[in-house]
Amino acid sequence: GIDREGVERGQVLAKPGSIKPHKKFEAEAYILTKDEGGRHTPFFTNYRPQFYFRTTDVTGICNLPEGVEMVMPGDNIKITVELITPIAMDQGLRFAIREGGRTVGSGVVAKIIE
Repeated sequence: GIDREGVERGQVLAKPGSIKPHKKFEAEAYILTKDEGGRHTPFFTNYRPQFYFRTTDVTGICNLPEGVEMVMPGDNIKITVELITPIAMDQGLRFAIREGGRTVGSGVVAKIIE
């Protein structure tokens, strides 16, 4: 029993206790090249794009692995992401990485941290 006004686009309706919201996770991502419609330049730790999960979007901070200075367009990379708000997710959930209204990459949740 929930009213239509009680939910927003992108929210997950689930049985209590069946899925938990998380903010921090490890991801395997592919960053599109300029020719694929992605970025023209590399990004560094603390890059803050939008992450699209299902039908919702949330800003997240990307942290690169130790020893990796930057991510070039066309790279496959393992990153740690910390979202500004928790999202209902499980390992294996796919997402898009967007910036300025265009998709610049895609990825999958590899491991939930918190």
